[in-house]
Amino acid sequence: MRIPIGIYLFISYLLVLLAGTGLAGSLAWRTVEQLYLDSQRENLLAQARLTASAFQGEYLPILPAQPYIQMANTLAGVHERLIGEEGAVLLDSTVLAGEDPIEVPAAEQVGYVAPDELLARPEIKKALSGQPATFVRSFAFGSFAADRRVLYAAAPVFSRNNEVIGIAYLAMPLPASGLPPSVTLELLGAVLLTALLAGLAGSILTRRIARPLENLAGAANAVASGDLQQRPPPGTDIREVHGLAQAFDRMTESLRRSRQVHNAFIADVTHELRTPLTVIKGTVETLEDGALDDLKGRGPLLESMHCETERLIRLVNDLLLLTRADAGALQLDLRPLDLSELARSRCEGLSLLASRRGVKLEVVEAGDDPSNRCCVLGDADRLAQVLDNLLDNAIRYAPEASSVTVRIRQVGDEVECAVGDRGPGIPPEHLDLIFERFYRADASRQRQTGGAGLGLAIVRALVLAQGGRICAKSAPGDGTSIIFWLPSVD
Repeated sequence: MRIPIGIYLFISYLLVLLAGTGLAGSLAWRTVEQLYLDSQRENLLAQARLTASAFQGEYLPILPAQPYIQMANTLAGVHERLIGEEGAVLLDSTVLAGEDPIEVPAAEQVGYVAPDELLARPEIKKALSGQPATFVRSFAFGSFAADRRVLYAAAPVFSRNNEVIGIAYLAMPLPASGLPPSVTLELLGAVLLTALLAGLAGSILTRRIARPLENLAGAANAVASGDLQQRPPPGTDIREVHGLAQAFDRMTESLRRSRQVHNAFIADVTHELRTPLTVIKGTVETLEDGALDDLKGRGPLLESMHCETERLIRLVNDLLLLTRADAGALQLDLRPLDLSELARSRCEGLSLLASRRGVKLEVVEAGDDPSNRCCVLGDADRLAQVLDNLLDNAIRYAPEASSVTVRIRQVGDEVECAVGDRGPGIPPEHLDLIFERFYRADASRQRQTGGAGLGLAIVRALVLAQGGRICAKSAPGDGTSIIFWLPSVD
């Protein structure tokens, strides 16, 4: 079972909140408890000093010594005793209802504390030395063995000669929880209120994060079903969610373009195949109708059918090459070769075509040093195909009695090759699209000056497959230059 992201975020936030609140509450509890204990120490010690001052400079009463009853300290209130310097209890304000109202402390296991044990207590030792002191002592009472803490304060009683003649010894039980019930309830209420407010804030935050993601998930499902018109949900101030929405928008836009290109590609392929097939079909029907027996008339028909067949073969081969390039399955024989020498060879091969149109082909190299060869790592046959396509396009669009120039030079770690003509140029709105398949700047799709519109797409695919890059520069009336770069080798 998949957990919705909203519930997952809320549970995670709640767990972190509970852990943080528990830690903060524990620290706050300890701090308040310590403050309360310090306050009680000061108060009880001040009261002990006040009690001691009542006997200051006076003779202590001569009364029968009373035993020190430890169990009485667990009763609510402040228990005051006046203890002589020998440890005997001279005065005791504690009144017990009955002989044994509560159980004897388990820690002492006796109902009374002997004088020598009483004098051994650290707060009494310090008081006998002339300094008031406090001490917190814990006991376990009854069968439940529940810890109970008692705060003690001892203040010395001085004689007229400034000698310690007794001790004002006060005891007060501390709350079992460490804090009074009212303070405990206030702290618990504050913790619960904090948890509720933080939970509410976490719920709002969770919705703000989860809702855009849920909307994106719904839009993605719609796109997966074929609806590419989906738009990302409204913007959010959460940077990551906003970035995800923008990425989704770019993805759907890319998918829409891909669908348009795919549809256009199918339409173009259909158009390009239908034309030669129609010609071939018409030629075959003409031959079947009796033209086959016309020795003089069937020659042009067979020649036309042969040309259209060759055209179909070229189109299929071009499409196969592009498909392999897209799949990264081109078989390339990469070797170091002199690009200038290859360019001169291809210009010689196309010189007859150029001369028919009155166009001159020339190769220009940067630098006069003949030993400075522009060598690249490439496939000679594929680079020859690149140059042939570029030269064929340039010859086709170059004006009569003009020239087509191949400029080659070393640029850093690359070799740059630019094939330029002085033709009519390409409008700016078409310049970025000329490398698309079946694209022609001439919307009429006439073929007097062009083939199927795959030449530059093939050039780009072959250059990219050999680790290069390519671009076009042109301006209306100022000619066109197709420039590509390939990695150079020493």
